[in-house]
Amino acid sequence: MSEQPLPHSDVISVERRGRVAVVWLDRPEKLNAMAPAFWEDLPRIMDALGADADVRAVVVAAHGKAFTVGIDLEAFGPELAAGALSGDSSSEVTDRRRLYDMITRMQHTFTAVAECPKPVIVAVHGYCIGGGVDLITACDIRLASADAVFSVRETKLAMVADVGTLQRLPTIVEPGRVAEIVYTGRDFGADEALEMGLVSQVHPDRDAVVKHALDLADQIAANSPLAVQGAKAVLGRRRARVGEELDYVALWNAAFLESNDLAEAVRAFTEQRPAEFRGD
Repeated sequence: MSEQPLPHSDVISVERRGRVAVVWLDRPEKLNAMAPAFWEDLPRIMDALGADADVRAVVVAAHGKAFTVGIDLEAFGPELAAGALSGDSSSEVTDRRRLYDMITRMQHTFTAVAECPKPVIVAVHGYCIGGGVDLITACDIRLASADAVFSVRETKLAMVADVGTLQRLPTIVEPGRVAEIVYTGRDFGADEALEMGLVSQVHPDRDAVVKHALDLADQIAANSPLAVQGAKAVLGRRRARVGEELDYVALWNAAFLESNDLAEAVRAFTEQRPAEFRGD
């Protein structure tokens, strides 16, 4: 079996186990917060695994105490608080276009997971916050450990989630339930995630959920890759509108993301205090 070379990453590592590739979120000291390198590296890795004929299934898991706490606010926060995401161009249209382009590039990070021709199984443990939900909803099969905690946290940060959750979660969970967890931004545990259908199984701990994900991937990899990948392609037709919906939210946030409420949310996070939103 000839292994294809993979792009280097300082925040993601890849382990090959026969015909299964394990993509590890590998920034445990920061609870796998999604720094700029993550958004660039994950799609390149997924594209490479998708093109590798020796890989028949992919498992996504994480090192450390948490799956991920979502976007790295230490890295992105200063620009968000300063309202500097769209640059300093003299043209507001140019600034808005730059922000739109940035959002669509970040959307592609998870679209690359969803469009990987190989089945993708995710094993979640600990926190799965914000961008973590965007990531797992792009996967085909979601498993969790008993200590998993989920949250569509963007609303609490004065943001409209714009990289996949609002498009993919309603295809997994009943829409009224989606609205409730999105509008409140509240945390919910593994048992509730199982009850609502966000995950299909709950296992006792991190080691157990990763082991089961690997066992499941091995079962899939033993089947005809033509049949498995064909089934994924056919199932994917049900999600044909996702691209249009992602473009809509990118346009929305290009117009409305840089609010005073967003700047206040980031300052409150930095100062570890409750945010005081004014709606402007």
